[in-house]
Amino acid sequence: MWYMWGMEQSSRVASREDIAEGLEQAAILVVRHLSDRAALNLTASMVLDTLNREGPVRVTTLAAAAGIGQPSMTELVQRLERQRLVTRVDDPEDGRAALVTITDAGRAPLDDQRRDRRDQLAELLTALPAEDEATLTLAMHVALPIILRLIHNAHRSRTHGAAEAASRHYP
Repeated sequence: MWYMWGMEQSSRVASREDIAEGLEQAAILVVRHLSDRAALNLTASMVLDTLNREGPVRVTTLAAAAGIGQPSMTELVQRLERQRLVTRVDDPEDGRAALVTITDAGRAPLDDQRRDRRDQLAELLTALPAEDEATLTLAMHVALPIILRLIHNAHRSRTHGAAEAASRHYP
């Protein structure tokens, strides 16, 4: 009976590798082929997207979500402030701290990038046979809610890790 468990585990590992490969290839499509190189860099876009979705947050939270150090995030936030894409506001829970928030000018490039990516994807999809497009549509209906949960879990894991690290440095 133990060999059956081993086969199930082996099958799950292979399945996870297939899932990882598929997600990686989708990311390559978006990052390498659908990104506007003249627009914001990936980290700046991610920061603006985080602020747009979650509202005002501390620099430490942004750094954790982006997977970069706080000094690098501080520099990026300062650059985005100079471009008037973000602003800092007082943290109502801690008068010594500030929160970073997105401006209307910061939402504009996000909207432009999203619209451009979707237009490019729509163009790519016209090259597919109708049955491939239908298959991809069905796959997205099934996969998208799961992918959104993965994104949420990954974000929560990163931000909780940053909060724990910050509490160790700043009791």
